[in-house]
Amino acid sequence: MKTADRYVVLGNPVAHSQSPFIHAEFARQTGEAVDYGRLLCPLDGFEATVRGFEAGGGRGCNVTVPFKFDAPRLATHSTPRATLAAAANVLRFDADGWAADNSDGIGLIRDIEVHAAQPLAGLRVLLIGAGGAAAGVLGPLLDARPAAVVVANRTLAKAQALVERHAALATEHGAALSAATLDAPGAAYDVVLNASASSLQAAAVPVPASVLARGALAVDLMYGAAAEPFLAWARDAGARPRDGLGMLVEQAAEAFYFWRGVRSDTAPVLQALRARLAAR
Repeated sequence: MKTADRYVVLGNPVAHSQSPFIHAEFARQTGEAVDYGRLLCPLDGFEATVRGFEAGGGRGCNVTVPFKFDAPRLATHSTPRATLAAAANVLRFDADGWAADNSDGIGLIRDIEVHAAQPLAGLRVLLIGAGGAAAGVLGPLLDARPAAVVVANRTLAKAQALVERHAALATEHGAALSAATLDAPGAAYDVVLNASASSLQAAAVPVPASVLARGALAVDLMYGAAAEPFLAWARDAGARPRDGLGMLVEQAAEAFYFWRGVRSDTAPVLQALRARLAAR
């Protein structure tokens, strides 16, 4: 029997991650020999932890909070989307140098447009947050050709820096791209994406309900109990709430492809994951 190649999701915290279940399903589905686990990383020990895992035979890893901005610095090669984001959630340990990718954005877009059946072209979108999660999704979001995207963040300068880095791509796709503060984010958006740390920190939704157009799609990039306050807020405002489970599965499928060169069927895995969590 072929020895399984080892991968992990690396972050802090990481015990809650459903990625091992997802990748086990992908491995079963595709016949790939993959052993995927969790690895808690000390907040001051990211590089040492990753290098130790690689030295012990690891083939690659997913990177989650709060290390996404640190990951590309360890890589010799980065994909264009990881370079644009200046953040990565996937590392692959190649013999000629490590490779970095960011699958968050394409995972989110596929979930919205495929699983939620909501095309983004021509819509007005509010992206809340300007950290690693927001940086990862903004490029693929612009590739979907919305009419306008506003990045709202507590610190305006951070949102402006993210907007400036993506300005050329926005112009190329004919999308109006701008930054705003959380207390003046605009109103009546077709899609609202919560990429801030508010759900992870059990904090209140950081924008007023007026950001939601009637029937808007409201997506929290978190899932489980952490996402529930945002989903309830959206539901009470007459929006269509959606958690981040679909994004989680889709970004994992893109990472699996980056590592293995094999595409997975995500729909049954997402269904199985929702059933798994509902049974808890």
